[in-house]
Amino acid sequence: MTSTVQETLPISGIPRTGLPAHAIVVGDPARAAAVAGLLDDAKEVSYHREYRTFTGTWQGLPVVVSSHGVGAPGALCLFQELAEAGVTHFIRLGTAGAIRPGVGDGDLVVADAAVRDDGVTQQLIPAEYPAFAAPEAVLALQRAARAAKAPYHRGVVWTRAAFRPGFLPLPADAYERAGIAAIEMELSALYVFASTRGLLAGGALVVDGANADELVDEEATGGYDPHRAVVADGVTRGARITLDALRLLAAEDAGLPAQRTP
Repeated sequence: MTSTVQETLPISGIPRTGLPAHAIVVGDPARAAAVAGLLDDAKEVSYHREYRTFTGTWQGLPVVVSSHGVGAPGALCLFQELAEAGVTHFIRLGTAGAIRPGVGDGDLVVADAAVRDDGVTQQLIPAEYPAFAAPEAVLALQRAARAAKAPYHRGVVWTRAAFRPGFLPLPADAYERAGIAAIEMELSALYVFASTRGLLAGGALVVDGANADELVDEEATGGYDPHRAVVADGVTRGARITLDALRLLAAEDAGLPAQRTP
């Protein structure tokens, strides 16, 4: 009996081969659709569980936009399958809660590195291994943010597996004193995966809550509201910045001037 290879990958349902090399990964399937709406020739190529994937072009660059859901373990499944399908450059466009004073709602945080409190990478590689962005990605995001005249910050972020506080104390005060910029749930897994596979990754996070007390106060966390105009505007701005950063990276790889086309 002749065996056949499935044409799609089992977790995300994306094509097994042939995706563009440059990808934006987001948490929310609806956000993936919104980012895809900015592209030319956008088409949905798969939608399985929380994994919704589109392809299209941005300023002539073929790109993938794909959602990974909430939490690092499931997100890692997507990152692995995207890499298998041909993606080599990843930027996560997500949302985050601000920790560092001066980081405001709707601002963009360009993440140089991440604290590995993600609940999955500890099972893959020793805890001493760092979660770090590719410098090229950080500089491309910074350049794109400056060109857009967008409020942005650089720094280390805290990737934490649990969304709401439980019974254990959190080191939020220590991380604030250490200058951690923001908290989110998936980025360290992307950084560890990419760096251990020789891939390029960066992260751009839109702040959807600028009160560090929410990290330790369950009542305050219950008042968390990411569905505000300042956040929506920041995400739309962040999507364009992230797409421009991918274009800058592609131009750098090709040794071409990264001029925006009309």
